[in-house]
Amino acid sequence: MAVEVTREGAVAVVTVARPEALNALNSATNQLLLAAVRELSADDSVRAVVLTGGGDKSFVAGADIAEMQGFTAEEARRFGALGQAVMSGIEAAPQPWIAAVNGFALGGGCELALACDVRFAAEKAKFGQPEITLGITPGFGGTQRLPRNVGDGWAKYLVLSGRHLRADEALRIGLVQAVFAKDELMPQALKLAQELAAKSPLAMRYCKAAVNAAADTDIATGQGIERDLFALAFASEDQSEGMAAFLEKRPPEFNGR
Repeated sequence: MAVEVTREGAVAVVTVARPEALNALNSATNQLLLAAVRELSADDSVRAVVLTGGGDKSFVAGADIAEMQGFTAEEARRFGALGQAVMSGIEAAPQPWIAAVNGFALGGGCELALACDVRFAAEKAKFGQPEITLGITPGFGGTQRLPRNVGDGWAKYLVLSGRHLRADEALRIGLVQAVFAKDELMPQALKLAQELAAKSPLAMRYCKAAVNAAADTDIATGQGIERDLFALAFASEDQSEGMAAFLEKRPPEFNGR
């Protein structure tokens, strides 16, 4: 299987496993990823997800150029739509997704990391949108999510130049949130995932939805969305449990209702 899903309690680990192709995303892999995203999104027992790449060299080195080379324009449109469905599915998932970027995250790999809520990187990781060197544009959302994460200037620099960024450079511009030694990457990603999994799944879903909305709305509309989600939280058992636990000085036990 090119996509492996394992469980560690309430945390799921999704691994793109095509190490012989540096985990490049072909149509079959994207279909498997989309199926995994949909299955995990519908599973209330999954409270956080870690996404990584198989092998030592690559998170995802990009879309599969060998497959794309002979595409017609219409085939390229369908391929792009499939990739975008994967990224949008991760972005809209009720659980937080953490990208553990263990190597190359180029093209579709950078776009896959950008779709996640938090990005951790190994020291040797590399990021970039090199599509322009192939005579094409990014196709899985890179031109849209990069500026939302690092601003127009850095987004244009990366997309127009096709240059790669080291992990420390990606950290400096806010593309990733932390950089770790290779052996510490997955333990740190899993540690964060377990921490997030212990929080209210309902509040987590609402917080993620509210922050996502900020990129697409004016502040007045965004505050209206936040206000409505804030109010909805007060109709939940998780709110009652969370505030009672705080006042009683004990850990909360959230049930997602």
